[in-house]
Amino acid sequence: MKNLLALLLCVPLLASCATMPDYLARLNFIRSQKLPQLETQLAAANLESAAPMYIRVFKEEGLLEVWVRNNTEELYVPFRTYKICAQNATLGPKQERGDLQSPEGFYDVTEDRLWPGSQYHLAMNIGYPNAYDLQHNRTGDKLMIHGGCKSEGCFAMTDPGIEEIYLLAEQSLKSNDSVPVHIFPFKMTAANMKRYEKSQWLPFWAELKQGYDLFEENRFPPNVVAQGGHYLFAPQVFIYAGAI
Repeated sequence: MKNLLALLLCVPLLASCATMPDYLARLNFIRSQKLPQLETQLAAANLESAAPMYIRVFKEEGLLEVWVRNNTEELYVPFRTYKICAQNATLGPKQERGDLQSPEGFYDVTEDRLWPGSQYHLAMNIGYPNAYDLQHNRTGDKLMIHGGCKSEGCFAMTDPGIEEIYLLAEQSLKSNDSVPVHIFPFKMTAANMKRYEKSQWLPFWAELKQGYDLFEENRFPPNVVAQGGHYLFAPQVFIYAGAI
């Protein structure tokens, strides 16, 4: 009886001392190694880790930009640009599951879309398909920004790159509902639009350009909604609505 009682008393203690999953231990180690340095670099740029964050992706150029809202002017300023390690660089939006195509359009990362246990080191689900994609009957899911430098339609970064991007998003999401992720086929200048004027995707890209131009003009991610199979935009100067 005494041995049984002792065993019953030990069970809760053993459960409370159980080893955390390997991926959480790894994430805690990454935080301890990189987060203090990132916070120092943000502070040097008059930025805070909890500030709203915005990501822009350019497929043709293979770039991912991180922007953070400035403390004083409340405008977004560029913090860091990362080279995409691997992607499907074919221009045009993802349309169906298994086409290995990368999305284009207006997405966001929310706290529940952070995937620290990803087989690709760390990952963030961008929220494809969004409302616009569903209105166009596009299929597929689990489109990510992740590490591992291997892509089947996602945007693959180097492991050191995704560590920084993930930590920045994680910190921002402690105080904000989402991190907008706007994905463009290329930098949407007039010259680039002219280069692709015969593309079947030109009408779609012209809609994306409206959102691109609003950010270029205002340095604040626009409010985006999908209605009737089209993106609609409004300048945004305080918070990102995330209604996509």
